[in-house]
Amino acid sequence: MKLYNGDLYWPETYKHISKYKQLNEVITCDVLIVGGGMSGALCAHTLSKLPIKTVLVEKETIGSGSSTANTGLLQYANDKMLHEFIEKLGEEKAVRFYKLCVKAVDDLEVVANELADPVDFIRRDSLYYASSEEDVPKLQKEYDALKKHQFDVDYLDKNAIKKMFSFEKPAALLTKGDAEVNPFKFIHTIIKNAHQKGVRIYEETELQEIGSDEEYMYFQSETGKIAAKKVIYSTGYESIPFAKKIGGKLNRTYAIATTPLPAFPNWTENCLIWETKRPYFYMRTTKDGRIIAGGLDEKINEVPSSKSIIEKHSKLLLQKIKEHFPQYNVDVSHAWVAKFGESVDGLPFIGQHPKNDRVFYCLGYGGNGTVYSMIGAQMIKDLIVYQSNPDAEIVRLDR
Repeated sequence: MKLYNGDLYWPETYKHISKYKQLNEVITCDVLIVGGGMSGALCAHTLSKLPIKTVLVEKETIGSGSSTANTGLLQYANDKMLHEFIEKLGEEKAVRFYKLCVKAVDDLEVVANELADPVDFIRRDSLYYASSEEDVPKLQKEYDALKKHQFDVDYLDKNAIKKMFSFEKPAALLTKGDAEVNPFKFIHTIIKNAHQKGVRIYEETELQEIGSDEEYMYFQSETGKIAAKKVIYSTGYESIPFAKKIGGKLNRTYAIATTPLPAFPNWTENCLIWETKRPYFYMRTTKDGRIIAGGLDEKINEVPSSKSIIEKHSKLLLQKIKEHFPQYNVDVSHAWVAKFGESVDGLPFIGQHPKNDRVFYCLGYGGNGTVYSMIGAQMIKDLIVYQSNPDAEIVRLDR
């Protein structure tokens, strides 16, 4: 399955990539993690702190899947607003899920600080603006819901936005507690750290399950075999046949990185910026002075091979940047398109297989995949070690 196409930016920012051998032996483990993207990396990091014999296997190379096309915005707010979740899930579950996302961003900061190499993790506020006057009541309703449940948020009117930025919008929410990261550096550094702590890592190894008994599940590749007591599938959007059964779908999205700027005048605190319109436009800055912008999502489960399609959308994204910041003299340096998964209800798919208590899934479907992966890593750790987690019900696979 082709997950992206185009000229990716992140791989150019990190050259100290560790290589891991192909599985060519027969081994046993307590937990097998299948998939070496963001979800698998965070699961490996979490389990590396415990006396659990853990193995991670990637069928290609670490971080080579959809995670390398990730734009690195870490936000607790969902594509569905809190008040919309309250209407669907009820107040208690909806608020608890948003609180889990806030904690996950904090947990990601802890992970970043534990790593030997910098991964460009920076705390940021988020500006969520009304794309039109018609969206202002919805934004006000969201502000009331967030404020009621003690989330750190300010409501900005048109004049306040104009003072802080070089564009005008009818209203916005300024939320605290978000962040940005270089996802490529993050994955590779997490995996390297987990490997140093004893997690066995294998690349270029595609596994097939070949059977099970009362103690182990058995997997084989062309050159090796693994017996595992438990398995975590963190295979991202490769798991769509399973996800279709539980309400997942794949779309495609576009992103660009610009040429660098020496500074970002009239962009207060370099906050993350996104909008209420769907599909939405969003942008952030990078440590080396670029703007990452994305959006223009399409409900098409296919990555275009035509460079002209990517170029067309990259020009539209650049135009959107210049509508917000007309004084910025930037051009497109990198442009790409990637698949992304989302669930019907806006929640990720995390937890134990409903018919096999030795099988777990950590699938971060949605716009906040890295945040969801952090939630998943902690939740699955609890399910493996303690056989329970108080919040597993919210994101269970058979909900």
